[in-house]
Amino acid sequence: MKKTIILTLSICLFTIGMASAQIIPSFAFGVKGGLNYAAFPSNGIFNNSNRAGYLAGVWARVGGLGFNFQPELYLTSKNINVSAPNEPENKAKFTSIDVPLLLGGKIGALGLGGRFYGGPVFSFAVNKDQSLSSAASDATKLDYKSANYGFQVGAGVDISSLSIDLRYEGGLNKIAYGDGNSHTRVNVFSLALAYKLFSL
Repeated sequence: MKKTIILTLSICLFTIGMASAQIIPSFAFGVKGGLNYAAFPSNGIFNNSNRAGYLAGVWARVGGLGFNFQPELYLTSKNINVSAPNEPENKAKFTSIDVPLLLGGKIGALGLGGRFYGGPVFSFAVNKDQSLSSAASDATKLDYKSANYGFQVGAGVDISSLSIDLRYEGGLNKIAYGDGNSHTRVNVFSLALAYKLFSL
């Protein structure tokens, strides 16, 4: 009898925790940082060698009824080496401010759970550094736009105030090589660690 009462109370407490975590509106704010791997798919003319970059910024989360809206703002670096026949290699580094607007949900309670999300991302370039020598043509130059857009999907794990996020970003607008006859799109894989500074 005593075991049944303890088991029943445990189930009730867990259910209350699940309900409060998913139904009561909440707000959280934090910081994040991590590494990314920007992939610019190559074609038959250009050979792209992708390199690791970084991201660092802040996030906010407004949730209720088991779902949440998570806008983010962070600085990111996307790096690539581009080469073509009879042309010197172009080492390109694009730094941008990225603004993902994500919708998602969470499973779990009591500070431990899994998270999934997706939504659009807008990217505003602040630096488009490309190491083209004065003797080289613009054949391997990438026309990285000042404003780019795409989508992100991902999943994460929450452990108390810490979160680990794994994310994929697909670019929707084309990025032209040189004279514009060939194009690519940016694809970014990122792994980030986020920390919740406070929540309401």
